Amino acid sequence: MRHRIDGYKLGRLTQHRWALFRNLLVGLFRHERIETTEAKAKAVRGLADHVITLAKRENLHARRQVLSLVPDREVVGRIFDTIAARFSDRQGGYTRLIKTGGRHGDAAPMVLLELVDRPEAPTDGDKKGEKKEKAPKAEKGQAGAGGKKKKREKAAAASA
Repeated sequence: MRHRIDGYKLGRLTQHRWALFRNLLVGLFRHERIETTEAKAKAVRGLADHVITLAKRENLHARRQVLSLVPDREVVGRIFDTIAARFSDRQGGYTRLIKTGGRHGDAAPMVLLELVDRPEAPTDGDKKGEKKEKAPKAEKGQAGAGGKKKKREKAAAASA
């Protein structure tokens, strides 16, 4: 039983673990979606929610607290300007985990950690979805007979 055991150690020293969390937070708020292992995502999602809650306060003290967790000034500005405004009416639950299967190599369970109200960017897949119309196929009897007939004609012409 895990009574009174809080947090995820992830097999790392404290400083290494916090550096990992900071890097994951920067990546999450920069791209609004990251792919990582399930354990790392579960460990960092509480911090991500806390950062957004701090950013919703919009004061200097909150900005300095967020800067202690997210060491990139450009990303912190983005958190306070766009991300906190997007979640202004939401009371919590700013992130979601989507399982993507096992990682090639060690079969570690991988997940997508993303912000809930992430704007969907148009992808190139929409252009690929529009397929050109194909020419109608000939009926089964016509295609086979025509092909054999042409081969016979060519064979007869070659032998003559």
